[in-house]
Amino acid sequence: MKSRGPYRRHSTPFKLQLCQDIRNGVIGRRDAQRTYGVSANLIKLWLTQFDRGELNDEEAEASVIAEYEAHIAALERKVGQLAMELDLVKKTPRQPIAGDSGNSSIITRPRPVLSDGGAK
Repeated sequence: MKSRGPYRRHSTPFKLQLCQDIRNGVIGRRDAQRTYGVSANLIKLWLTQFDRGELNDEEAEASVIAEYEAHIAALERKVGQLAMELDLVKKTPRQPIAGDSGNSSIITRPRPVLSDGGAK
């Protein structure tokens, strides 16, 4: 038995275009099934909705607008998060870094001198 693929959502513009193509004779139902991997029952349901006028441009536009609004909301959340992180960084006192002030210096000890020969 063949397992079902992952659950897919088809956009209203896709459904609308497919139904228009089928009704205008551009593509047959079976060709649509094979080409787009959509079941016969689903195509029949979409065609019924199309014939009743339930699939229309207004619904397609509403779907696109809803997707844009969801994307905008996600971006607004990200901007808010980054703004909070920036405020936190600004409020956190900086730790002095070596080389930041003119008073810091690196102290090293003299290198050992190697003798030319002989034992020490």
